[in-house]
Amino acid sequence: MNYQQIRRKTAPVLVGRIGIGGSHRLPIQSMTNTDTHDRAATLAQVRALATAGCDIIRLAVPDLEAAQTIGYLKNELPDVPLVADIHFDYRIALACAEQGVDKIRINPGNIGDAERVRAVCRACAARRIPIRIGVNSGSLEKSILARHGAPTPAALCESALYHASLLEQNDFRDIVISIKASNVPDMIAANRLVAAACAYPLHLGVTEAGGETMGMIKSAAGIGSLLCDGIGDTLRVSLTADPLREVDAARKILAAVDLEGQRGLDMICCPTCGRTKIDLIPLVERFTRAVEAEGLGGLEVKVALMGCVVNGPGEAREADVGIAGGIGEAVLFRRGEIVERIPEDAVIDRLIAELKQLRDARGEG
Repeated sequence: MNYQQIRRKTAPVLVGRIGIGGSHRLPIQSMTNTDTHDRAATLAQVRALATAGCDIIRLAVPDLEAAQTIGYLKNELPDVPLVADIHFDYRIALACAEQGVDKIRINPGNIGDAERVRAVCRACAARRIPIRIGVNSGSLEKSILARHGAPTPAALCESALYHASLLEQNDFRDIVISIKASNVPDMIAANRLVAAACAYPLHLGVTEAGGETMGMIKSAAGIGSLLCDGIGDTLRVSLTADPLREVDAARKILAAVDLEGQRGLDMICCPTCGRTKIDLIPLVERFTRAVEAEGLGGLEVKVALMGCVVNGPGEAREADVGIAGGIGEAVLFRRGEIVERIPEDAVIDRLIAELKQLRDARGEG
């Protein structure tokens, strides 16, 4: 899919060195779950997330003391874009701006009067810090909730545009909007409404999605649906799991919708049938583990593992490299052309060697 051809037009913003919206690629985001007061633990997790390919990392900043951790992290990892997640206290936003944060997540309507909103806008504008408005089904204003009777998609959209208007009144427009819900159809519908109502970049995600398996499924359904509509400029897959798993899950969603230029490793596997002559199911599991162990998951390549040679090379013709099983062996093919036969017990090593060769040829090592 050529995402740029169907992509909704937005006004881009910069989060440190990373662009969101416009023609920028879609950055992957996650959030630390350490105590932000614990600088060493938070630094270790931020570093691990950045190493895993997380483009933008958010931290909860509950008080002014925690805001000092932002400065510490920027000193240690100056190139990693950081987002301060702030609720209610505008002074924390001002402190995070002073500490060099790259983006602030705040709802202007819950930090106090107009003068406080104005102070945050001035501090962010002076430092070119964008503001992300975060709306979810549990944070709706009482008046909006009363008017709609429930956290409907229309209510979520109205809340987001209301918060944006508070910033616009201060001539501040470096805005990213995030509308999340735990109900996937509501999340999709709300984002479609906002997409039609403004030109701000959208941060996609399904909130409180659940454990790793269900959270991944719900996120794939919600985020994937919007991406296929051309809606979405950055994403976070929220899982009740290690934040590193969120990065991996986001990559897999981007691979599944085949976004041009940021697929990551895309694996094509047949579901197996009576023609399958190789023990494909455990073979795929071993290959997946080997890819993770070798750090090859971010390589933009399509790999096919097929159960037989009847349809294997043909059905997976677009794969950069792949195998199709035979009795005790497999054929290795590149772009649908069979190049050699290999023993079944050498399949994993041979595929990993092919991926490393592709990585080195592209200079991605």
